[in-house]
Amino acid sequence: MKSTGKVYLVGAGPGDAGLLTLRGAELLKHADVVVYDALANPELLRLAPATAEFISRGKNMEMPQAEITATIIAKAKAGKTVVRLKGGDPFIFGRGGEEAEALVAEKIPFEIVPGVSSITAVPNYAGIPLTHRDHCSSFTVFTGHSDSTDAATALRYEQIAKIPGTKVVLMGTENLGDWTKSLIANGMSAQTPIAVIQHGTLGKQKSVAGTLVNIAKLVAAGKIVPPALTVIGDVVTLREKLNWFENLPLFGKKIIVTRRTGQAGKFSEQLKHLGADVREVPTIKLTEPLEKMAIVDALLEINSYEWLIFTSANGVTAFFDMFFKRFQDLRDLGGARIAAVGPKTAAKLRELHLQVDLQPEEYVGKKIVAAFKKHQDIDNVKMCLFRAEVANKDLPEALMEEGAIVDDIAVYRTVAETEDRTGAAARLAEEGADWVTFTSSSTVEHFHARFDLPKLLKKFPQLKIASIGPETSKAIVALGLKPTLEAKEHTTEGLIAGILKAAGK
Repeated sequence: MKSTGKVYLVGAGPGDAGLLTLRGAELLKHADVVVYDALANPELLRLAPATAEFISRGKNMEMPQAEITATIIAKAKAGKTVVRLKGGDPFIFGRGGEEAEALVAEKIPFEIVPGVSSITAVPNYAGIPLTHRDHCSSFTVFTGHSDSTDAATALRYEQIAKIPGTKVVLMGTENLGDWTKSLIANGMSAQTPIAVIQHGTLGKQKSVAGTLVNIAKLVAAGKIVPPALTVIGDVVTLREKLNWFENLPLFGKKIIVTRRTGQAGKFSEQLKHLGADVREVPTIKLTEPLEKMAIVDALLEINSYEWLIFTSANGVTAFFDMFFKRFQDLRDLGGARIAAVGPKTAAKLRELHLQVDLQPEEYVGKKIVAAFKKHQDIDNVKMCLFRAEVANKDLPEALMEEGAIVDDIAVYRTVAETEDRTGAAARLAEEGADWVTFTSSSTVEHFHARFDLPKLLKKFPQLKIASIGPETSKAIVALGLKPTLEAKEHTTEGLIAGILKAAGK
C-alpha cells in the first residue's frame, strides 16, 4: 500500500513572482501536484517540474472550497507531494486554516509556508509606509467583504472609525462606497487621505488617491476593479514623494518575451527591474537534430579542425552535451582555437573554462569573416561551425568564399512551443501588448506561425516590434513588416537600451 503524501500550504506572495519565499520555491521544484488560486502568479508554475499535475481553482473561483479541500486530500492519500499555492499568506484571509483543519482530520501531514502578504507589500510598492514616526505608530487590517449577517465576524464601523493609525482594507473595492460612508458616519473625517491600489506589486499596478468622501467616484472613473487593496490615513500623503515603483522607466509597459523557457529568465528580470509588465510567451524549444551522423563524424575528427565556431549559447550547450556523451575529458577537444559570436556565447564557453580566441564585434556573416581575416589568412583552414539545424547560410558561404574548409554541423533543432502553462499567450491574443521582442529569426517564424504577426499588429496597432539584430530583422521584413527598432548592440541589453530610448528614458 502506498504511503500517504504530504501537503504544503504555500503562500505565493502578493503578485510579484520575486516575492515568493525561498522555501516556497524549493517545494515547488519537488511538487507532484500544484493546486493554485487565480491570485497566485502563474509564472511561479515554471518552478515546478514539467511532469507535475497542475490544478487551477479557476479565474473566478469556479472550483468550490469543498472541492479544493477534497482534491488536496485525495492527491495526498495517493502518495503525492501536494503544493497548495495560495495568494499572499495562507493564514490571512486565504482559508488556509480551514484546509489545515481538514488535513488534521484526515491525519495527513502538512506544513504551512508563510507568504509575503499584500497587507504590507502592496503599500510598499505604492510608496505608502504603513507606519511612520511623524504620522502613526500602528495599523489596523480589516476586510470590506465581511458577512454582515454573522454577528461573530460582522464589522463594527463605530469601533473601526475610532482606532488611531493607518487602516488597510482587503477585498473592499466592490463595497467601497458603502463602507467609506459608514466610516464617515461614525466619526472619521471626510477629508482623511485614502488610496486604492489594483494589481499591487505587478507591472500593471494602478493606483488612485483621494479622500474618504470622493474616493468611490475616483475609483469608478479610474476603472479600478478587484483585486485591489485600500490604505487609509495620513501616511497616504507620503506617496507623492515615495512612489518609487510607478516611477520606474518602463512601468506599465506590457512587453512580450519570446525566448524559450529556461533562457528568458535574465532578460525578463532585467525588464521587470525597470518596471515592465513582462509576459513570457516562449515560441521555440530545442530538440536534437534530425540528422545526427554529421555530429558523430565531426566528433570523430574533432582534432582535425583548426577552428570551432559557436554562434549561440544554445549551440554551446547542445554541442557539449553530445561531446561528453562521447568523451570523458575536455582535453579530447584537441588544440583547435575557438570563435564565439556574441558575448552570451563567449560567456557560456568561459563557464567551461575555455579560452575564446576570437569574438567578432559585429554578428553578421561578412563582418565575422572580416574579423577572421584580421586574425589570420583563412585560405585552406579547416573549420567546424556548430549551430541550429535550420540557419542562415551567409556565414559558411562567406567563409568558403575566402577559401576556408567549413563543416556546417547542426547540433540542435528549434521546434514550435505550443504550451501555455502561465496563460500569457492567451492574454496576448486577448489584450495585446506594447512591445514584442524577438531574439532570433526562429522566434519570429514560430511566433508568426502561432499568432499571425501582421494580423496581431492590425488588431493591436499600439504593438511595436523590437529586433535583436539584422538576421532577426530579415525574418520580420520577410513577413512584409518593419521592426520598430533594431538593437545597436545585438544583445538583450541592446534590446532593452533600444526600448528605453523609444520610451524617452
